[in-house]
Amino acid sequence: MFGFLGGLEVIFLVLFGGLIGLACFAIWIWMLIDCLTNDGIPGSEKVAWVLVILFTHFLGALIYFFVGRPKRKAA
Repeated sequence: MFGFLGGLEVIFLVLFGGLIGLACFAIWIWMLIDCLTNDGIPGSEKVAWVLVILFTHFLGALIYFFVGRPKRKAA
């Protein structure tokens, strides 16, 4: 299957891909929890953001992080 790659390259690709996937999953969960617990977002907008994050996964989490995430006030 991977005849053009040696054994070490396959191991590297699997480990690197796994780490990237794990990081993407962690960011996705973080943004989902942030959206659900953020009181600065009105109810209907919160539902919309949760649906965007759920259905578009990592891309939706990035969009929420840069566009939809309101600034939290310092305590």
